[in-house]
Amino acid sequence: MLLVVALLWPLVSVAQPPPNIVLIVADDIGFSDFGAFGGEISTPSIDALAQQGVRFTNFHVASSCAPTRAMLLTGVDSHLAGIGSMRELMPLLHRGKPGYAGVLNDLVRTIASLLQSSGYRTSVAGKWHLGTGAGNLPPVRGFDDSFIQADSGSDNFEMRPYLPMQAEAYWYADGERLASLPEDFYSSTFFVDKTIEYLDAGKATGRPFFAYLAFQANHTPIQAPARFIDAYRGRYTEGWAEVRNARISRLREYGLFDGRATFAEGPSQADWDALDAEQQYFEARRMQAYAGMATAMDHAIGRLVAYLRATGEYDNTVFVILSDNGASAAEPYANAYGRRWLEKHYHREVETLGQKGSWVAAGRRWGTVANTPLAGHKFAAGEGGVRVPLILAGLAELAPGAVHDGFVYVTDIPATLLDIARVQPPAANGSLEAITGNSLLPVVAGGAPRLRDPAAAIGYEFSGNSALYRGDYKLVRNQPPAGDRTWRLYDITQDPGETRNLRNQLPEVYREMQAEYARYEREAGVLPMPDDYELAKQVGINTMLFVFLPRYLPLIGGLLLLAGGACFFWRRRRRTRQ
Repeated sequence: MLLVVALLWPLVSVAQPPPNIVLIVADDIGFSDFGAFGGEISTPSIDALAQQGVRFTNFHVASSCAPTRAMLLTGVDSHLAGIGSMRELMPLLHRGKPGYAGVLNDLVRTIASLLQSSGYRTSVAGKWHLGTGAGNLPPVRGFDDSFIQADSGSDNFEMRPYLPMQAEAYWYADGERLASLPEDFYSSTFFVDKTIEYLDAGKATGRPFFAYLAFQANHTPIQAPARFIDAYRGRYTEGWAEVRNARISRLREYGLFDGRATFAEGPSQADWDALDAEQQYFEARRMQAYAGMATAMDHAIGRLVAYLRATGEYDNTVFVILSDNGASAAEPYANAYGRRWLEKHYHREVETLGQKGSWVAAGRRWGTVANTPLAGHKFAAGEGGVRVPLILAGLAELAPGAVHDGFVYVTDIPATLLDIARVQPPAANGSLEAITGNSLLPVVAGGAPRLRDPAAAIGYEFSGNSALYRGDYKLVRNQPPAGDRTWRLYDITQDPGETRNLRNQLPEVYREMQAEYARYEREAGVLPMPDDYELAKQVGINTMLFVFLPRYLPLIGGLLLLAGGACFFWRRRRRTRQ
């Protein structure tokens, strides 16, 4: 009998159903915001998963939400997937060109559709930002159940836009646009409510599930229920520099960076001390709101974990947690037009900052702290914009609390999830792009020395901010205001803060990587940016042309018609009198 069992055991193991998968995406969370990545923000649910799994300290995404989400769900470069840029900030010359539709094209399949075809039940709750046309809502992109916010962002309590570049907020449930949200709605809470609802409704099928949970935390506006924000009252009064230095100490203590690694400069304590008491209080309050929003998200994740434990699904569930890009340093109140719009639609009273009806951003200096110890922010190709936390947990083969410092790219996630689900990725053909990433499992669970050949190059571009990664090196160029369009070369393993430009010391490496980036541009169909491109200016132009003009054109036309008619009758009457 023992011999029979031994012979049949491999077949029994193969027959075991594949694991459930929960893919969690935070929005604009900086590298060191989570407690497990050195942050002081309370994120116990995320930290617990990190301690059970692997933390990745050299994981890269796009510097903005839609391109990252395109690559995350398809495994294909964002240009080849149709989202070379976002419609909100795309130059007019690029609109409609191949790779610049601003929505997923027909050359890619999502991992949801591949998992769905393989027997998984699939759901998405949260931010989508991949298109609202008939061919791009979740039901036709592989999701059985869906509740999504379709824009770049929105208010977290009410159905209204968060910036003037959108006339309305677009929410959908199973492909149908919603007219309202529940009275007690809060984004993080409701996204988990819907996910649990979907899982509960399908558990009788016995099929594994893929749940994509895409939070709006911590995208602007920074908002959370008062209890989460008030838990931080009195905190962050020490100033930017001290908070950042404490994070750096923990990053080194946790072994997330080599002790010799060089870090970027942060905001100075002198800048904090130069603020008067009222300004310091406001700055502390805005970071309290930021922390509260992250903690509210973590609390919601904890509710999902508790549900999975109660239903017996937890031990057969794999969790992947990441941020879609680095923290933002933008401050729309600094723009005259943005400030007028915000003051008309929101308030920022300091005592209720972050609560329903208020609008606040992390700001330039707290945004820098969130990305500690890296340079740069969201939208730019500096490490602060593109290197983010990644956690993989739930596989028995993983060493609890392990840290992986090898280079990982966002297109590796789809390959990993398909590997976990035992689903073969489709081969490229004339009508379908191939998944380009590599599965992480051979490295984190199988003992493979590296994820990819050190000579393999990966290119990246968004709004003219460009990079090429090869081995330990990164070739990078940023447009103004983040940079000066000059190419620089860094060893991002030893110098994650991008403090030492190696262009002159390694001229051969520089030339080779320049040639490889040029090849990437050709193959991905990257278009050159206009010389006079400015992101904020382009957003204003696009808002006027594609939001306000279509909305008010009938009114303007009516007024012009009325004015023309009045002029006609006035002239006719004048002629009659003569």
